[in-house]
Amino acid sequence: MIRQLSLFLALAASASAVDPATVHFMSEDHQTRLVGYLFEPVGSGPHPALVLLHGRAGPYSSLAKGVYDAATLSKRHKEWGTFWAEHGYVALLVDSFGPRGFPAGFPRGSYESRPAAVSEQTVRPLDAYGALHYLRSRRNVIPDRIGLQGWSNGGMTVLVTMSDHAPGIEHPTKESGFRVALAEYPGCGMDAVKGEYRPYSRLLVMVGTADEEVSPKICESFAARAKRAGGDVELVAYEGAEHNFDDPGKEKQSNPANRTATEETFRRAERLFAEYLQH
Repeated sequence: MIRQLSLFLALAASASAVDPATVHFMSEDHQTRLVGYLFEPVGSGPHPALVLLHGRAGPYSSLAKGVYDAATLSKRHKEWGTFWAEHGYVALLVDSFGPRGFPAGFPRGSYESRPAAVSEQTVRPLDAYGALHYLRSRRNVIPDRIGLQGWSNGGMTVLVTMSDHAPGIEHPTKESGFRVALAEYPGCGMDAVKGEYRPYSRLLVMVGTADEEVSPKICESFAARAKRAGGDVELVAYEGAEHNFDDPGKEKQSNPANRTATEETFRRAERLFAEYLQH
């Protein structure tokens, strides 16, 4: 499996030499013109599609040096976008922070001081649904075969977006909204997902037991509560894995638990989206 992942990363690094297309579309807040980066498979399609939601650091590399565009996306986002394109999906990475004046994102430990303009509970779900509507307008996308993936703060956005009371969509179902979703290492203690929570379609949550930024125990309780409410929710906990375990940088991947979690995440994600978006 390690050899397979190394081969994939090498292929992704080569493929990502071609930058994704830059597109623009409106958020469902009806006032923010968002920036998106579109990774497209070979062929005219139509193809299933994915909306990708970045974490608190934003979609760009820490080495962007003030240049925020397709060429300076982080390695993780480029690799995931390339991975999905190579597997036959149109993948749209949404920049929620740049258009609102925060292209460099936010540092660790800044949660309480972040502006409401980038809230994962009230604003970013509107971006997700704006991206959904944009993808449905494209000829190369199958309109009822669109999934959602997010990391960290983007994973938190996924939880809110998939709620049957989500902002940005009325009476959501897997036909009118996202057909399936994956949230990687989200914080699961937000007010928006407290109490009775039920996702309107399939939701997979992945956490590391050694996460130093969010509580895996709270996520376990969240998933159990959602199941009791009738939600189709699964939680996978990777023993010893840390926050951002699929960051391809040497520091994260030097931890064997993170490498294992990364390998398993690619495998599970591929299987999950194939099951719900390709059949």
